[in-house]
This record gives sequence, C-alpha cells and structure tokens, in this order.
Amino acid sequence: MKKFIFLTLILLSVTLKSQEKVTLDYYLPANITYNENIPTPQSIIGHEVGEWHITHDKLVYYMQALAASSDRITIENRGETFEGRPILLLTITSPKNHLNITQIQKDHLALTNNSGSNQTITELPVVVYQGFSIHGNEPSGSNAALAYAYYLAAAEGEEIEKLLDHTVVLLDPSFNPDGLQRFAYWANTNKSANLNPDSNDREYHEIWPGGRTNHYWFDMNRDWLPVQLPESRARIASFHKWMPNILTDHHEMGTNSTFFFQPGEPNRVHPLTPKINQELTTEIATFHSKALDNIGSLYYSEEDYDDYYYGKGSTFPDVNGGIGILFEQASSRGHIQESDNGILTFPFTIRNQFTTALSTVEAAQNMRVKLLQYQQQFFKDALAESAKNKTKTIVFGDSKDAAKSWHLAEILQRQKIKFHQLNTDAVIGGKSFKKENSYVVPINQRNSRLIQAMFEKRTTFTDSLFYDISAWTFPLAFNLDYSEVNSSNYLGEEITALPPLKGSIGNQSNYAYVFEWNEYYTPKALNKILNKGIRAKVGENPFTVEGKNYDYGTILIPVQNQKLNPKELHVFLAEVAQESAINIVSVGTGHTTGIDLGSGAFQALEKQEVAIIVGNGITSYDAGEIWHLFDQRYDIKLTKLDTDYFSRADLSRYTAIIMPNSYRGLDKSSTEKLKTWVRNGGTVIGYRGTTEWLAKNEFIDLKFKKDTLVAKDITYEQKQRFSGAQVTGGAIFETKIDRSHPITFGYKNDKLPIFRNTNIYIKPNKSSYNNPIQYTNAPLLSGYISEEKLKLLKNSVPFQAQRLGRGKVIVFTDNTNFRAFWYGTNKLLMNAIFFSEML
Repeated sequence: MKKFIFLTLILLSVTLKSQEKVTLDYYLPANITYNENIPTPQSIIGHEVGEWHITHDKLVYYMQALAASSDRITIENRGETFEGRPILLLTITSPKNHLNITQIQKDHLALTNNSGSNQTITELPVVVYQGFSIHGNEPSGSNAALAYAYYLAAAEGEEIEKLLDHTVVLLDPSFNPDGLQRFAYWANTNKSANLNPDSNDREYHEIWPGGRTNHYWFDMNRDWLPVQLPESRARIASFHKWMPNILTDHHEMGTNSTFFFQPGEPNRVHPLTPKINQELTTEIATFHSKALDNIGSLYYSEEDYDDYYYGKGSTFPDVNGGIGILFEQASSRGHIQESDNGILTFPFTIRNQFTTALSTVEAAQNMRVKLLQYQQQFFKDALAESAKNKTKTIVFGDSKDAAKSWHLAEILQRQKIKFHQLNTDAVIGGKSFKKENSYVVPINQRNSRLIQAMFEKRTTFTDSLFYDISAWTFPLAFNLDYSEVNSSNYLGEEITALPPLKGSIGNQSNYAYVFEWNEYYTPKALNKILNKGIRAKVGENPFTVEGKNYDYGTILIPVQNQKLNPKELHVFLAEVAQESAINIVSVGTGHTTGIDLGSGAFQALEKQEVAIIVGNGITSYDAGEIWHLFDQRYDIKLTKLDTDYFSRADLSRYTAIIMPNSYRGLDKSSTEKLKTWVRNGGTVIGYRGTTEWLAKNEFIDLKFKKDTLVAKDITYEQKQRFSGAQVTGGAIFETKIDRSHPITFGYKNDKLPIFRNTNIYIKPNKSSYNNPIQYTNAPLLSGYISEEKLKLLKNSVPFQAQRLGRGKVIVFTDNTNFRAFWYGTNKLLMNAIFFSEML
C-alpha cells in the first residue's frame, strides 16, 4: 500500500478555538441515538473528555459505572500494578453473546488447536483486543477509551447491534495505570485557564523520568514476550484466554507528525510472520484511511515503524495467529500545542484515536470470516511445519542453578507453551543436564512458531535497520545450557503446574555452613546474612570437603564467634535458604582438598550500602532495571540519589554507587565530590555511556577503539540508512571469561553470552588477568551488527576495574540487566558490589 498523505484537508484542530469547550458529540458518529440510561463520561468524572487529562482513578470509576449500567459490558480486575492500581479489562459484546460467553470462548480457542482444526466459523464472533496508552505520557488513547466505551455501551440501532452480535471486544482502557496517573498529574497541574500552545511552556516538559514508563521505569511495550511485569502478565493471560484476531495498540509520537497506522516498513517484518498477515493488515488499513478521510485527518503508513521484535504489542499477535495494529498519533503532550500542522489540541488527538478504534471493529466485522479462517490456518500450518522439523525437542537447564531455568519455564507457562520434565540426568551435545534443574520443550505443538521465535539464533537479515532489538534468544539471555534434539527420548512427564522454587539446608552444624555462588538468588541470601550481622567469607579457589566439590566464589559461614548461637544460626539460615531458594550445606570439618576453610584464601565480606544516581542526564530505563533488580529480585535496599541534589548529599554511608547509562554525566562539583568519595574508599560502577564519561574525567584509564568509517559514494537520500546501519540496536555476543576472577564468580562455563546495544569498544588491558571478560574473535551469536562494528568488537573487553586512591572504579560497556529478562548477566553487577575489594 502506498503512503497515504492527503493534502486537501488540514488538521481540524486549526479551526477550533483553543479556549472552546469540546463536548462528547465532537467524538461520536453523527445521526446515532444513545441510550439515556447509560452515563456519559462527564456525568461520572466531572468534566468533558479532553477537557482535562483523565486520571486513572477516574478512568476506573467510569468503566465501573458503565459495566453497572450496561448489559453489553462485564468488567474484571486482573491484578494490581506495583503502585496498587487495578488492571481492568472490559468484555463488550451483545447481551445474547454474554449469556453464552463461555461457549463462545471455548469455540474460538478450538480454532487454534487440533480439536478445532475443522471448526465451523460461520457464526463465530470475531475477537478484538483494544488497548490504550501503554506509554503513560501518550494519553490520547486512554482518554479516547472513555468515549469509545460509552459509544459501545450506549449507541442504539441496527448497526451497533449487528456489530456486537458478531464481535467480542476486549477493551483494556489503560495498559499502564501508573504511568498514566503520573503524566495526568503533570499535565493537569501545569494547565492554565488560558490554554497556552507555546511549546516552551512547562506543561510540555515533564520532569524526569516522565510518565512513559511504569513504576520501575520500564517501557512496557517491550515486555509482551518476556512478561516480567504485573501489567504484562495480566494482559498476556487475557490474550491467551481469548487468542484475539486483532489486537490494537494506541500510541503517540512527535508533535509535528500526523497519524500512523500499520502496515509498517515492508522490508522489516519478522520472517516467521506469514505474508498473508501483512496482506490482511493492509486490508484493515483501508478502513482506517476511509474513517480518517471522513474527519479530515492527515495520516501515513509503511514508514518509520516495523514488525520485527515480537515483544511489542503490535507485533506479538503476529506470531500468535492474530493481526497486530500500531496506531501513532501526533502528541499534544498537554492540552494544546503549536505544531508544523497548525495548533494541535488534545481533543483532536483523542478524536483520531477514537475514530481508528471504531474503524478497527468495523474492519473486524466486515472481515470476520477471513480473519477467523486465517487464524485457523495459521495454527494448522504451524503444526504441519513442526511435524516436519528435524528438531523434535529442546532441552534447557543449568546443572548448578535451578532458579534461572525455572524462570524461563515460568515464561513458557505464561505463553501457554507446553514443556516437560527431563526424564533422567543426561549429557546432550557435550552439555550436562540434571533432571531436577532442566526442562524439555516438544516442538510439535500449537505454539511452535512462538517457540522458534524465542529459541532461535538469527544473524542474517533483509534490512539493516531495526526499530528495536534484533535478537532476544531466551536461553542465551538466561545463560542456560540448551540443546536441540532430533528425538523425544528425554521427554518426561508434562508439567502443567510449575512447582515453586525451594531451598534446603543440612542438619545443624557446630563448625560451618557453605553454599556455592551459582544459584541465581545467592546475592539475596548473602545480603540477608550480612545485614543480620553474621560473618561470611568468600572462597577465592575451588575446594572439596566431605566428598563434595565447591567452585570459585563459594560462601562460608563459620558457626563459632557469631552473634547467634549454633541453634539460632541454623534456624536463621534455614529461613534464608527457603526465602532465597538456595541450598546451604552443613560441614563438620575445615580440612579439605584444596583451600582449607581457615585459609586466607577465604576473604571476609562486608555489609553493603548501595546507592544509584538517577535524574536528569541518566537513562531512566537503565536506572529502573537496576532499581527493580535490587528491590524486587534481591530484596536489597537501594538509595536513589538524584542529580539535582547529588552535590549536597552525604555519601559517606555508601559502599558502592551505581551510575547507569549517561552521556552527559554530572556537573563539575558533583564530579569532584564523586571522585573524592572514590579516593576515600568507595566503589563506583558505571554502565554504557558512563564508561566514556568516567574515562574522560580521569576516574579510570581506558583505551578505546574508535570507528574510522567514512561515508563514500553515499547520497544525501542514503544518509539515514547509512548511519542507521551502524547502530547496534540490540544483539547477543559471545565472551570468554576467566572464572577465577571475582567478577565472574558463580559462572560455571568459560563462555558467557552478553547483550549489547552500544558502540563503545575498550581495548584489552596489557595484563591478561585484568581482562576477565573478553569478546571472542567470532563474537556474534544472534542479531544484527555491521561488519565495521563487528571488527571493532572482536577481542575488545566489556569490563574493566581499576583502583582510584583507596577506592575502585568498575565499568561495563554493556547493560547486564536488560529489560528484567536478561537473568544470565545479573550476577555480574552483584559480584561488582559484594566482591569489589577483591577486584
């Protein structure tokens, strides 16, 4: 489909006086009557749609009022956000369908499995999941949901009745309740009585971190596949409960834009997405163009946005037998703002979102049979493909870490992928798998394409530009051993309910307790032990005691000279083992093969007080990922120090300060304050762009590899593609590691996959022992990187640590905590904190 740009009409907002109050009629289709018994938004929330930014609490009140007054709507609360806000879903269809909703759902799901392969679709309703404002500061979607829900509940006549008879609408009025509330507060508290479109006004410049993200500053439109956040888990459960035919995701973009709807860039579609998916998307688009033509709104498609990463809302349905649709509306970012297209009002942005929500269900109704047939055929084809696949099963696990394997299995369970126990301990492809720590995924199942999308490694592409990451291979992200097997010989019993992780401890000891550092939650355990005032040490070398081998980084807790008596200590450690799901072993002797338990090779560990620098100049995503890791995973207190007052903060209490990605760094006084603190014994840990800032400000002496690429024979038209091809937007690379170095304690293999989305390349230190993590000579495992950047990456190092006075400066060029699902490298940060004195 050609780009749609219509120049005959300009934005309707230009003709609206900025102070003119817009009523509900502005949004609703004309010549339709509405049920007077259905409350309007204004009657419940106290203002017209678009007059103020809707707060989430008022949005909830209105949706509850609609459900109470309409027999077309049921409402459910599917859980809570981190801030305790309800995660609502409205099911909207005809009263007749509601009486038979369970059977309709069952019949619809039958289209996706063997039992329904010949299911008749003549009378089945089409299912449309419509979600709004997953980025909280893109609020026109959730505000449009008010008018849209009212229309579906109150509109009268044959047209709406026919639509609801043939359609089940799943309406998610706010994908991101916490972010929506945060931004609404900002926009409303900065609104003037005399609306001011001047883009310099404070209303259009929200403070850090902004309302885009959830409580922990995550971009939730990247979490559809990993499902690590409560909001994501709720919507993915709803998705699989219904398997919708269309899912829409309403966003906003730059103020000077117009309106975008899919299809996106035709050359940037994931290869696992069937061609007919894009053909159907194009047909649906004709309904959007017609609807926007009718109200005079400019729009475009087939540019800017792609359909590659399956972790986005508009792409996730494409690998699940549905059609994902992205809407992007030019944002007023407040109530009214100047733009290249004239004065852009908030009501105008809402109207476009409302209009395309309505055109979506119109398309769904008109294409109902075609969409249901596509869904049915998608799963038929997927099963046929999987039956022919040489790979019959995928085995994954970690013989020394049950937790990481369990968490990947948890994702599979949330995505309705079947998996089994490993039926016996086994060595497969040279890798050792333990029955209790491993899982087996059969390929021949309904979601085989989703399995392929999650487990495949892909390094060749039709395009060198990506809107988001180009690789997300899950076993690499979790740093798990995995093997593709051409048989089903290792299939054990199917796991239908994943049992919770458990810890254990041996009998009470009067000598010592030890636990290896390999388990994912060992930092949580160690932090609890040190906070309790219990002495603990870490072993620099492997050893064997009482017939069991222990690796680098094993933690030792002596029994004598502790603040707790032997019985109390055992009870406390038993609690720690259960809460942290680790195995603590009792030992009765200090005599070992290797380092004895009284050896100086066991280093005493200190309680840690950790802070993180946040605020202007810091990437909020990176900071939020670290905050979430400490707060939700490891139960470690983390102090957030804002750049606004950092220069006035007392840093003496902190043992480590983390500085996430920043290309601007700190001001001069804050820089000197941080440097003095390090010289006095503190540890600063810098990530990504902060690495270069620390080097520039002489915290650390690093030598960087620099790109010398010059654009030759590149036209102006080709400029953007040339520069875009040099972006490393997110791929996975192989490193070799020195397992004896404290930064890699807890890793059992000598290779470690690392996620990278920077173009920062550090030359190795001249002393090899100072390069415990180094990219290999052939590092690309999965994803896209240009040939020029790959050459720079080879044999470079992503980690360095150096002394500055009595303190330490530690840098990582790459994000070890990416999007909460990169479990495999989380421990690098924990090692940098707990073992910094040994680095």
